[in-house]
Amino acid sequence: MSIAIGALAPDFTLFDSDKNPVTLSELKGKNVVLLFFPLAFTGVCTAELCNVRDNIAAYNNTNAVVLGISVDSLFTLDKFKKEQNLNFQLLSDFNKAASTAYDVLYETFPAFGMLGVSKRAAFVIDTEGVVKYAEICPTPGDLPSFEGIQATLASLN
Repeated sequence: MSIAIGALAPDFTLFDSDKNPVTLSELKGKNVVLLFFPLAFTGVCTAELCNVRDNIAAYNNTNAVVLGISVDSLFTLDKFKKEQNLNFQLLSDFNKAASTAYDVLYETFPAFGMLGVSKRAAFVIDTEGVVKYAEICPTPGDLPSFEGIQATLASLN
C-alpha cells in the first residue's frame, strides 16, 4: 500500500555512506526530503542526485534535510558520493526495510532482471513527521518533480 499524503512517515534507521546510523524520527523539527533511487552510478540516478547537489541551497533555505536512499551497499554509496561531490547524505537500504515500508521496491527491476531494487520516488516529510508530498515515478527513467518538491517545501515555511 502506497504512503498517503497526511500519513505519518514510516520510521527507519539506515547507515549513511560514512557508516553512521540515521534515524528518520530523530530528524523531527526539520523538513525531510527522501529520494529513493534505483542504483548508484547509473545515468538517470546520477542526473537526479547531481540536480539536487547543484540546487542544495533551495533545500537548505527551507529547513530541509535531503536523504538519498538506495539498496546499494554503504561502500558503493560512499564511492558514488565522493565521485559526484554530493553534498547530502546517502543511505544504504541494503536490507530493503525502508523501501518496503514506503512501498517503493520493484519485485523485478525492469532492466537486467534484478530483484529488490528501489523505485525512483520522492517524499517530503514535515517537521512533525507527516508526509506532505509523495511521488513514485512510473519508470526508472523518469525523474521526480523537483518543482513539486520545492513548492511543497515552500508551503511548509
